[in-house]
Amino acid sequence: MRLLLDSHVFVWSKAAPQNLCDEAHAAILDPDNEVFISYASAWELWIKHAKRPFGAFASVLDNGAKSFLEAASESGVVPLEITLDHAASAAALPAIHRDPFDRMIIAQAMAERLTVVTSDATFARYAGVLLLKA
Repeated sequence: MRLLLDSHVFVWSKAAPQNLCDEAHAAILDPDNEVFISYASAWELWIKHAKRPFGAFASVLDNGAKSFLEAASESGVVPLEITLDHAASAAALPAIHRDPFDRMIIAQAMAERLTVVTSDATFARYAGVLLLKA
């Protein structure tokens, strides 16, 4: 299985795994699965962190890009770069979800055939998006 973690799911996997359902937690930890985090999520997390620190995950964000990449790497999570095709696809999505970061995650998941791990029910309103409830 190829998974794309929603921003909050990445934070939970690192700092509050008890927030994840058993199936999602097991899928993220399964060494047979490929697990990705979008650069859009990193951007979103830094923006949100600037407004209100993220508690146990704050030190990762406070220490910049290298720290974020190390946190991902130590969990076997691969950063997913944003391509121009992803950007064009995100812009072309129906205006169901207003959050530009989530729209990018949806577009990337569709383009790269990834299953999104999220607790955001709005993702399910997009036809063709594979989901795993966080």
